[in-house]
Amino acid sequence: MTRTGIEAALTDLLLDRDLTVAEAADRHFAPDYRQRTDGEWADRAQFVDHISHLRGVVAGGRFEVHEELRDGDRYADRHTAHLVKTDGSTVSMEVYVFADLAADGRFRRIEETTLLLEGAEADRGMGSAR
Repeated sequence: MTRTGIEAALTDLLLDRDLTVAEAADRHFAPDYRQRTDGEWADRAQFVDHISHLRGVVAGGRFEVHEELRDGDRYADRHTAHLVKTDGSTVSMEVYVFADLAADGRFRRIEETTLLLEGAEADRGMGSAR
């Protein structure tokens, strides 16, 4: 079983233009994937729609993982998303993730809380996978 991690998943979703959003989602997220970000739930279709929108806004960036823990099918991390938007402005968000992995190693559920470090209030949520 190959297990995914948040850095690989977010890089494929937002920065790797050789992959479609659907291909990146299939690589890292189970068909029954759900996510709660800052208290709001999204199913897989809503998640893919959000990522598709972000791809049009994000020009580049990187993801810095500070801590990453795995225990069987449980996953947790703290990471910072450093993003550059197509308008040249920058966004930095610290994200705390707790997740369940499917038997094949893909994310089945993520619950996360975000902290905007740099950027406009309207940028809240850009560093998340929701």
